[in-house]
Amino acid sequence: MSNRYAFFEKQYIGRDYIRICIRLVMAAFCFAAYVYERDRDNTQDLFLIVGFGIIGVSILLLFLIQYKTTIDRKKIIIDGLWSAKKVEIDLNTIVKVRKDIYSNYLFNNPVYNLHRKGSVRFYSSGKDAVVLTDRDGFEYYIGTQRPNEMYLVIQEEMKN
Repeated sequence: MSNRYAFFEKQYIGRDYIRICIRLVMAAFCFAAYVYERDRDNTQDLFLIVGFGIIGVSILLLFLIQYKTTIDRKKIIIDGLWSAKKVEIDLNTIVKVRKDIYSNYLFNNPVYNLHRKGSVRFYSSGKDAVVLTDRDGFEYYIGTQRPNEMYLVIQEEMKN
């Protein structure tokens, strides 16, 4: 394989804004409890340690890749975390491509290769997705931060 792909994107686990806010609120609660419990009990150090632990885990999650999406030579390759199975989608079997909203819910859990109701879902953060439909009517929802670019690259690869 060459080093240059038609499309390449990395999705990170810890970069979903809602999850970041939840972790920061939990850390703020721990720091507030540390200040409030300062003169009452010996457990105040535990709140400080847990608060800094939450911040540390949050920072580590910012750099942890959930999956990589590569489009090259009429194939979409989605490679997941460590032991996750690599998924290859042949663009020759795709009959329809569209941009869509991944979900209408405010909170969406990150998923990789989730088979649900006649579709396969890949999602890390954001609200946009590119939906591919194959000849059998099976849909692939691929969450992306750059839906317009991914959509155009897939259409260009399907023409070639």
